[in-house]
Amino acid sequence: MRDLPELRREYAARSLDAGDVDPDPFAQFRRWFDEATGAGVPEPNALTLATATRDGLPSARVVLLKGLDARGFVFFTNYESRKGVELADNPRAALVFLWHEVERQVRVEGAVERVSKAESDAYFAVRPRASRLGAWASPQSRPVPDRASLAASFAEVSARFGESEPPRPAHWGGYRVIPARVEFWQGRRSRMHDRIAYERAGEGWSLTRLAP
Repeated sequence: MRDLPELRREYAARSLDAGDVDPDPFAQFRRWFDEATGAGVPEPNALTLATATRDGLPSARVVLLKGLDARGFVFFTNYESRKGVELADNPRAALVFLWHEVERQVRVEGAVERVSKAESDAYFAVRPRASRLGAWASPQSRPVPDRASLAASFAEVSARFGESEPPRPAHWGGYRVIPARVEFWQGRRSRMHDRIAYERAGEGWSLTRLAP
């Protein structure tokens, strides 16, 4: 840990200017996401999701982006998990995508809503069977006595459904983060990074360059 002050690298791969970005942050995100995928970023859809309790106590964890359209960014989880409980009380969230290989970061902030039951059903149906069984077996975020109890719960669920297809449990589904703000960060030399922020402005978006 004594070497922490010396752990640094220079970022010099690319630059970012307001004149180079798409006026639509969703289009800009797709462009960067495709470039991250092409650069071999492992799990480019991995993101840090930050939520907070009603009185502002924050928590964060990594989840996977599973949908994106003009309405927002979609992920799926257990509604009774810690993040689900916090989103029920305080339906706002922040997302962070970090792509080291291309020296880029994207931050998203906005309101959160549940996706429709049809959207949740459609995604649940294409998950691996073991993952669908796990959604039934795991009381996500709640205390369990040991790993064996989880294995026993999974075995019980597997036996219960047998050869049939497990349906989506009512406590599991998707959320959509509806962005009010999206920031694109490009690493530059000497920590003089490029930052372009989009903010909702009526039906469109305003763009601002921010100091690093």
